[in-house]
Amino acid sequence: MTEKKHPLRGLDSAAVVLLAIGAVLTTVAFVLSFVSAPLVYGAAVDAPALIGGQMVTNKLLLSQKIFYFHMPVAVTSFVALLFTAIFGALFLVRRERRYDLRAKVATEIALVFILMTMVSGEFWERFEWGVWWTWEPRLTTYFILMLLVIGYFILRGAVDDPERRAVFASVFGIIAFIDVPICFLVTRLVPTSVHPVILRTDSGLGPMMLLPLMLSLVGMFCIAFGLYRFRLREQRLRERLEALKEGLED
Repeated sequence: MTEKKHPLRGLDSAAVVLLAIGAVLTTVAFVLSFVSAPLVYGAAVDAPALIGGQMVTNKLLLSQKIFYFHMPVAVTSFVALLFTAIFGALFLVRRERRYDLRAKVATEIALVFILMTMVSGEFWERFEWGVWWTWEPRLTTYFILMLLVIGYFILRGAVDDPERRAVFASVFGIIAFIDVPICFLVTRLVPTSVHPVILRTDSGLGPMMLLPLMLSLVGMFCIAFGLYRFRLREQRLRERLEALKEGLED
């Protein structure tokens, strides 16, 4: 009697579960943000302010719902870059190829979430500030972060030698991560920043707002980790295939 092939054979079942959990949590968060979370004031200005050539005042805006997606993907991009720096440091210390691969995959996931942050942020700015872009401190530092991450992959593609590529990429990944705490703290360090400060003791987030935000944040973490596991497995299989091809050619 032949053995029945398991439908998940060859796949990372944990990644599938993580992606499913993430999809459920983010969907629930999205629904709750509309049915239970109240509307709040727009860009946190206490009086009419000129932003990007447009006069902005505090008013209740439906576009605030973007916040429940925008903030979690931004935080997830920060966490992914933290692992880029950790794996890069581990490679520099131990010189093991697996850490360079993990750093590369973590940076790929970070780039995905950075792009989602930029897109959702653009819509939020347009609806709440009346402009598509303004050189506000948080936006500027995050834009620099995006350029650094893109530069990370340009650097990897420009160096042919695997060992040198891994060393340069590890160092560059650690340097890129330095911009993460700057992005996070700039709204606190620059009093003139019009970007709202969310994570503070007097944020004013009630239970009906905090619940969908936390569900979305956990859901994005699950999705990011699931994507990371899928991509890492795919890269490992690709490396094994290349090694087999080289063996056959020899």
